[in-house]
Amino acid sequence: MCKYLASALLALAATGAHAGEAAYPDRPVRMLLPFSAGGGGDILGRLLAERFAAQLKQPVVVENKPGAAGTIGTHAVATAAPDGYTIMIGGMSTHQLAPATYAKLPYDPVRDFQSLGAIGSSSIVMIAANQYQANNLKELIALSRKDKTPIQYASWGAGSTGHFCGEVLSQKTGIPLQHVPYKGTSQIVTDILGNHISVGFVDMVTATPFVKEGKVKALAVCTRRSPSLPSVASYKEQGVDFDRELTWVMYVPAKTPKPIVDKLSRALETTLKEPEVVNKLLSLGITAKYVAGPEQQAINARDIPMWKGIATQARINLD
Repeated sequence: MCKYLASALLALAATGAHAGEAAYPDRPVRMLLPFSAGGGGDILGRLLAERFAAQLKQPVVVENKPGAAGTIGTHAVATAAPDGYTIMIGGMSTHQLAPATYAKLPYDPVRDFQSLGAIGSSSIVMIAANQYQANNLKELIALSRKDKTPIQYASWGAGSTGHFCGEVLSQKTGIPLQHVPYKGTSQIVTDILGNHISVGFVDMVTATPFVKEGKVKALAVCTRRSPSLPSVASYKEQGVDFDRELTWVMYVPAKTPKPIVDKLSRALETTLKEPEVVNKLLSLGITAKYVAGPEQQAINARDIPMWKGIATQARINLD
């Protein structure tokens, strides 16, 4: 009798669990963004939250939780209940660069998350003042070798994607570059316009209007050519042997039930096919490109050791 009762209870529990998954979502969903309000990641998140709310028939509430290069908010998602009511958008910094620069990262970027899929890729732009002697990477390399002194370059912080773009350039070409960390990209543009620093790496949203208006010039995009600035050649096209997509990805905590993961993944894939969304992403310097969750997980696992190697050689350690 006990055996049959136990089996019945297990079956009832399983039925209840499946019913809960089928009814998902029956309350608001939280989209946690490990970025500050007003930035590119925040704008991206709020755009997708609006579209998800329409598809899921529930409000999607955006919560900004920035700090420590995005790792504070990302850790909060890693430890959230795996029930589909906490989702996040991660960038290169949260799931590939953070494990390369923090020896004691409080989460595992692969094991603690399930990817719902890639959102799209973006590029980082290397800009300089119009009067700067170099107009592209070939001329920058020649200038460095002629002067035999490190060229200072700015990024929006130690361990940022811009920082890594500079270190990749230095390691692949052998030219000495000196990193100067800034607090934000707008300050970088201001100092380049004022000739206080030679060159700097900024995001596509920041760079595009200044380049198009002729206020600064773009020497290269790291790493791939972008439709936002189609005339600016990539690293690879300028002889720098490096070609990796810098990707935005949507995640949920590990162990989130597969039916919920599948529903959210379909919502993401459908959203990224909407022309209005595609055009809005382009305005943010992001090329919409859905990559299925398992494939994106494999890409993360593949690329983290490569970024760790770059960080080790450049001595980037944020602990």
